[in-house]
Amino acid sequence: MVRVGLVGCGRISERHFEVFKELNERMKLVAVCDKVKERADRYAEEFSVKAYYDYEEMLEKESLDLVSICTPSGLHPKHGIMAAEKKINVLTEKPMAVTLDGANRLIRACDDNGVKLFVVKQNRLNPPVRLLKNAIDKQRFGKIFMANATVFWQRPQDYYDAADWRGKWEFDGGAFMNQASHYVDLIQWLVGPVDYVTAVTGTLARHIEAEDTGAALLKFRNGAIGVIQVTMLTYPKNYEGSITILGETGTVKIGGNAVNKVEKWEFEKYDDDDSLVSDANYSTKSVYGFGHRGYYENVLDVLRKNEKATTDGREGKKSIELILAIYKAAKTNSTVPLPLDRD
Repeated sequence: MVRVGLVGCGRISERHFEVFKELNERMKLVAVCDKVKERADRYAEEFSVKAYYDYEEMLEKESLDLVSICTPSGLHPKHGIMAAEKKINVLTEKPMAVTLDGANRLIRACDDNGVKLFVVKQNRLNPPVRLLKNAIDKQRFGKIFMANATVFWQRPQDYYDAADWRGKWEFDGGAFMNQASHYVDLIQWLVGPVDYVTAVTGTLARHIEAEDTGAALLKFRNGAIGVIQVTMLTYPKNYEGSITILGETGTVKIGGNAVNKVEKWEFEKYDDDDSLVSDANYSTKSVYGFGHRGYYENVLDVLRKNEKATTDGREGKKSIELILAIYKAAKTNSTVPLPLDRD
């Protein structure tokens, strides 16, 4: 049994708690921590485990194999490093950091202490997305011409007001860094490394430091052109979270609320994967989808069977760098090359 402690009992932690129930024969939640006593107590009672209100105390007193970090994004490096220094494996929600320095320090701490670092990218495991990745790997598109990621969601002002870290540069970032992080990850994972970006962002309606809306234009190293369009102002509710790939011999759009539905699937030549398309679709009202279970299953296989992690720290860092390049391009009204340390 893998012994797990979770820190940060807010919105996203619910997906983790669901998985702890589903995989209770392979992993055991032994402690929860949150600075808000009522939240920690709620889950401690539900799982009959110890509640902590001080993260350092939990790390000191509990014997843990893994810490699941669900705190505000800007705290992920700090909390991950604290666990790594106790020789505890680290699983962090996206994004793993809001700065490259934070991401690098977390990676280095895990390396130096000989522990694993996992960055949750559950949308990579969605069945429609996996079919799309297979099609790209099989070169069914031929040359890819365009790639589009669309995140048309709704986050009302009271969402940001409910937690003082939301929409702040230090702890959260805006629509790209928080809500669209998985889609930035998907487009670079599917199409390949980005050569340079330009972007426009704006804070059009929400009273926050960071952006609530933006668009980025990407030039991939393989020549393809990409667009990422994001807003948290869609009326009246979440409308679309999609990835579209256009190539010389194929067109695919994975849409729905959370890349959970194949909306277009057409290729020049038949492949047996085509018969799997209708079964890959699933329904969800949540923008998170159902990939957390699959992600944890991989984590357990890595820890107990020495298998390869689907997204480790270095893989998780790629989307952070692309998002920061988008922010830099928007702020300076310029074209920004990648990697960021190139210039």
